[in-house]
Amino acid sequence: SGARLMATQSGDDTQRPSALAKIHLEDGSTFTGRSFGHHESVEGEVVFTTGMVGYTESLTDPSYQGQILTMTQPMVGNYGVPDRNVMDEYGLPKYFESNKIHATGLIVQDYSHHYSHWNAASSLGDWLKEEGIPGLCDIDTRMLTKKIREKGAMLGRIEVDLTAPPPDFSAFQDVNDPNVRHLVDEVSTKEIKVYGKGNQYKIIAVDGGMKYNIIRQLVKRDVELTVVPWDYPYAAEMDKFDGLFLSNGPGDPTSCDVTIKELEKVINCPDDKVKPIFGICLGNQLTGLAAGGTAKKLPFGNRGQNQPVLNHQTGEAYITPQNHGYHIDCSTLKPGWKTLFTNANDGSNEGIAHETRPYFSAQFHPEAACGPTDTEFMFDTFLEACRKPTDKIIFPTRKPAPPKPNVKKVLLLGSGGTSIGQAGEFDYSGGQAIKALKEEGKEVVLMNPNIASVQTNMDDKSASKADHVFFLPVTPDFVEEVIKKEKPDGIVVSMGGQTALNCAVEMYLAGTFEKYGIEVLGTQIQAVIDTEDRQIFSDKLNEINEKIAESYTADNLDDAITAANKIGYPLMIRSAFALGGLGSGICHDEEMLRDMGNKALSVSPQILVERSMKGWKEVEYEVVRDSQDNCVTVCNMENFDPLGIHTGDSIVMAPSQTLSNEEYHMLRETAIKVVRHLGIVGECNIQYALHPESTEYCIIEVNARLSRSSALASKATGYPLAFVAAKLALGIPLTEVENSVTKKTQACFEPSLDYIVTKVPRWDMSKFQGVSKEIGSAMKSVGEVMGIGRTMEESLQKALRMVDPANPGFQKHLLYDNMDDLKKELSVPTDKRIWAIAQALHEKTLSVDEIHDITKIDHWFLRRLEGMVKTWNKMEEF
Repeated sequence: SGARLMATQSGDDTQRPSALAKIHLEDGSTFTGRSFGHHESVEGEVVFTTGMVGYTESLTDPSYQGQILTMTQPMVGNYGVPDRNVMDEYGLPKYFESNKIHATGLIVQDYSHHYSHWNAASSLGDWLKEEGIPGLCDIDTRMLTKKIREKGAMLGRIEVDLTAPPPDFSAFQDVNDPNVRHLVDEVSTKEIKVYGKGNQYKIIAVDGGMKYNIIRQLVKRDVELTVVPWDYPYAAEMDKFDGLFLSNGPGDPTSCDVTIKELEKVINCPDDKVKPIFGICLGNQLTGLAAGGTAKKLPFGNRGQNQPVLNHQTGEAYITPQNHGYHIDCSTLKPGWKTLFTNANDGSNEGIAHETRPYFSAQFHPEAACGPTDTEFMFDTFLEACRKPTDKIIFPTRKPAPPKPNVKKVLLLGSGGTSIGQAGEFDYSGGQAIKALKEEGKEVVLMNPNIASVQTNMDDKSASKADHVFFLPVTPDFVEEVIKKEKPDGIVVSMGGQTALNCAVEMYLAGTFEKYGIEVLGTQIQAVIDTEDRQIFSDKLNEINEKIAESYTADNLDDAITAANKIGYPLMIRSAFALGGLGSGICHDEEMLRDMGNKALSVSPQILVERSMKGWKEVEYEVVRDSQDNCVTVCNMENFDPLGIHTGDSIVMAPSQTLSNEEYHMLRETAIKVVRHLGIVGECNIQYALHPESTEYCIIEVNARLSRSSALASKATGYPLAFVAAKLALGIPLTEVENSVTKKTQACFEPSLDYIVTKVPRWDMSKFQGVSKEIGSAMKSVGEVMGIGRTMEESLQKALRMVDPANPGFQKHLLYDNMDDLKKELSVPTDKRIWAIAQALHEKTLSVDEIHDITKIDHWFLRRLEGMVKTWNKMEEF
């Protein structure tokens, strides 16, 4: 193992964990699993976190001191663990939140003993062993989480001695019970430390278990940060500093009585001595206690990355990362204090502020790591206050929302006749939109030439049907005729795919909507043009320092060849305003470019010649934004096939499986930034190319409409994107749209999945003679199926079996007689590539590394497929 100690992925010799261990809970239940970390018994409070990425950040968060952490994300360890010895510019371990693991133990359902990531140095299990922390896998974490939700956080014991009797939790010594220990004292610094010496703003930080990312956020904003122990008498020294910061930390806030007494002195100082105060997490609870509130323990706490929080000062909603077991009851706050933030799900307090002095706090984690970075601006708010300590805290306000559209009758454009890329694929979105519009009391006129669709049903069985249906082509002439006859005052154009969008753009440019006084609801047509015209799109992204792949537009072949010589072959061409990637593909030389360029220009006025990023990962996010600028990403998806194959022809998995916290949230943050800049209202989809060996990425495209992926995302997450988008198009904010799953909370949230969804396309190429079976950037699939499971294997097997009932699953179909044919299938993909991988793994003719070199499919996916083959071989022995 010495040679493998620093490796970006696991080797062929990596074994599944085999030693058995148990977890005993306070309620008397016991689960048996396998031990993959340090093989030793421990005790602690069992809690769960719903974050889908970020296990390295979570485990090193001091707030988990004394707790056995359960991950609801089913497959953990996929991207390994980075190098512990790499330091950042502040002298802190670059990829971690403290210098050691603070959680007492880790419980997961499926431990990825095979890992793969460019930034990894070892597996998760090896890191746990190195730190002396036990890990248990093969535990039904969904069942365990359900127990904790019903009964509250419980004491537990990980037991490696299988013959030992269950522990008597009532006789737990204080040493072992984290509810009795002084956890803050255990994790707080013992000496005074200074970071960013010589920087402009002098801030004193009380360390209750401060995460390193808080230090990074402050120091990079020109702060000289003096970090002191939790019980330090800081009140007497406040005149030396510009502000006071109170950090996060574990356990019961009332145990920090010394800190609270000091804080009361600072808060109640004379007017001329006021210094801004900012508290996070435990810091918020201490501020609340010093301001007269009371601390209460939540049944199972809020731990995860998708908690929606409302700002009372601005009305904005944020998606926040959280990790706390206590909250403040504000009913006893002293005069002069008010609630600043509230959790939109459970109504618990998420922060308070002083009405006249610059004191404020947040129960969530603006510094993130792990989790979304939406509230990072609060560090700027704090430093702004340090510049003007006499003012109260003021948050930057967004532009006021436009007035709600005043429409009674709405025209909905359906999606054109039956062909790949339109028709049935948008039946779901149109049907959902009709339901939402009818719920809001609107009269709906539907145009859709497709008689075989659900949205055009007019019988009484249909719960929500349009008031008037026109079976007419979605073209400007026919749409204008319907407008003349029905006189609608609003139009929805984003529910009918590219056909409806192109028609709407044409009518907008011709001035038809203006002529009849029709309001376009949701995303405005100019924003659509900004995303569809590649040159404008590139310019818009440059305005916010984001980039698409190096590309040039051409409206004739000569210009395309000139552009190609600048970029170099192989390169990619695409058509603007095209359906399902029509007319796009990879060109290896000028001859291919001439051939494909002619075809592309025959269907589109403009083609795009761009750098080929074949072999990069393809990742997409579904983003929802309302007219008040609240923004959430509902689902992210990762293509099993790297870039070069249209998403519609790729096997796709949601949520992404090989992205680290840094990558996942970097792309999420970019998605929100781009969608806000483009001014999209409703739903859209953003696609990225992510370099497989760095954090370099490019934006491939933004679809300012519901796409084929949106239907997949809706069904994968249970979040009805089209329904919500139709409500947002009417100017209703996300915070007022009901969450259709819970019926209690609102739609301003991001689903956290404890399962994986695999989408496999269906092709019918064998029905046509002479058609090329090669798949690429132009979509050829005629449908798709979706498998849901708790592991990649389960969900892929379900999907492969559903796509064609004759398929028994991922096993060898002897399709290729010789090695050359097999390698050609892997390198130039057709609809049979997955079976070629199965054959190579079953026959052991190619190793995982060799398949990766040919296909560029991530090692992690290939290792999981190899695991299925190994199971098959084991079964054959019997």
